[in-house]
Amino acid sequence: QVQLVESGGDLVQPGGSLRLSCAASGFPFLLDNYAIGWIRQAPGKGREGVSCISSSDSSTYYTDSVKGRFTISRDNANHTVYLQMNNLKPEDTAVYYCAAFPGITVQHMCEMFHIFRGSWGQGTQVTVSS
Repeated sequence: QVQLVESGGDLVQPGGSLRLSCAASGFPFLLDNYAIGWIRQAPGKGREGVSCISSSDSSTYYTDSVKGRFTISRDNANHTVYLQMNNLKPEDTAVYYCAAFPGITVQHMCEMFHIFRGSWGQGTQVTVSS
């Protein structure tokens, strides 16, 4: 059974930084063709793919609004995916979900997650406000 547990969400001022963690278990983290990443949902809005990383070649994807500010990475030894978020803006306020999808690319996961079957964590709240 796939389990994804997020942590690291918090209240932070604009311009601040946070690092989100996603601890994964119950699936072959190191096998090919898994896309793992972060999808967020802001208040009153639909879910949006933020950043995704491949389990095989570590290829990455970022949505335009976070390029240059967010960095996704993987720790294979600890089966954990991280999202380092710098220069946070109020519009980054959202619940951030970790998700894992077998057999698709990082672009497909981040752009088209709604049509594929994957596993999801419970989410962690990020609030950017002064």
